[in-house]
Amino acid sequence: MVFTLIKKYWIAHTLFILTIITILSLIPLDELPPFPSNDKTQHFIAYAVLMLPTAIRKPQYIKEIVLFFICWSGAVELLQPYVNRYGEWQDLLANIIGLIFGWLLAKSIDKLCL
Repeated sequence: MVFTLIKKYWIAHTLFILTIITILSLIPLDELPPFPSNDKTQHFIAYAVLMLPTAIRKPQYIKEIVLFFICWSGAVELLQPYVNRYGEWQDLLANIIGLIFGWLLAKSIDKLCL
């Protein structure tokens, strides 16, 4: 039932998750911490969740969507210094690994539900 809804409304789910990630990533901080935080787990989880609806639906243009997610993630990291945040390549790497994990998780779910 849940996976049927995800497959049916995957675009809405994906856009909602992408919007939340973008907003949370670009909310200006009043003051930067003295050094970048160790938030890689949060990046990993956020982008795994982002990938899940798309990977469950498996549209024919999934490679283009994944490339878009990677570029979007990179753009967010480049914009963060302008909103008093740290933009880090390690965050981008955690995001990419999260996308891969989300795809693998969807593939595993698909095999279990057969």
